[in-house]
Amino acid sequence: MHRYVLRRLTVMVPILLGITVVSYVIMSLTPGDPVQMLISPSMSAEDMAIRRKALGLDQPVHIRYVKWLGELVRGNLGYSFSSGAPVTRRVGERIIPTLKLTGTALLLSYLIGIPVGVVAATRRYSTTDYLVTVITFLGISLPTFFLGLAGIYIFALRLRWLPVGGTMTLGGEGGFLDGLHHLILPAGVLAVAGAGVVARYVRSSLLEVLGQDYVRTARAKGLAEALVLRRHALRNALIPVITLAGLQIPALLAGAVITEQVFEWPGMGRLTIEAINQRDYPVMMAITLITAVLVAAGNLLADIAYAAADPRIHYE
Repeated sequence: MHRYVLRRLTVMVPILLGITVVSYVIMSLTPGDPVQMLISPSMSAEDMAIRRKALGLDQPVHIRYVKWLGELVRGNLGYSFSSGAPVTRRVGERIIPTLKLTGTALLLSYLIGIPVGVVAATRRYSTTDYLVTVITFLGISLPTFFLGLAGIYIFALRLRWLPVGGTMTLGGEGGFLDGLHHLILPAGVLAVAGAGVVARYVRSSLLEVLGQDYVRTARAKGLAEALVLRRHALRNALIPVITLAGLQIPALLAGAVITEQVFEWPGMGRLTIEAINQRDYPVMMAITLITAVLVAAGNLLADIAYAAADPRIHYE
């Protein structure tokens, strides 16, 4: 296992390097001049040239990338074009709210998806199964912004159970319960699609396990169906679902961009939109790199958890 983890970490280096190269080139080819986003329209062409040179934008793309990579190796992500603040500070202020939002959404998707998938599998081709299928496909199909607006209208404006947005009550003292109150709606909206995917995986996996010989043997011994399900079927059925957690991370991070906009959540999603609008290349590169690292780390942890849950799996 140790050699497998070390090999995966080694393989991640060229992958991350390739992602940064492609991202940097695409950003450089994107229409829009960062300098024009920063200065007043009344400034002269000479002032714009001075500003462009100060930011290093007068140099070829490959030279800028090599300089950016050199600073990255030294632990410096550069400085924001728009604010002049260190990128590490800007991203550091936003990454915790995003991890809190996506982590809670991932947990909710499993807490909801697993029991729903079990119910659908144990009542195969029943009205309950068809109802669960329709609801899960709706959850997977509906766009995040629609679910967010619908959630705000129902739970915030009509029922007044939850706040419209933000991370704490304006003018309040904050605290854990206040933060949790503000987290429920955006995390719940973000978890809907994930819960639908988990439920579909659990249903398919459990149906396959329930047809295995060892499950039929357990039933032939006279064990109760609930005991057969809990002891012999469910554990094996959930093992493949573990790897799904790693695959859901990119979808959650992509969904967080929209969810954070809808709920005014001060995370990396909103920072991404701001950086794109301002052509703030250093911030965009930092967000791209951190997202890639989170996705790669999530998939690696899922593989390790898969091997730990199933002793038959050995990574060499």
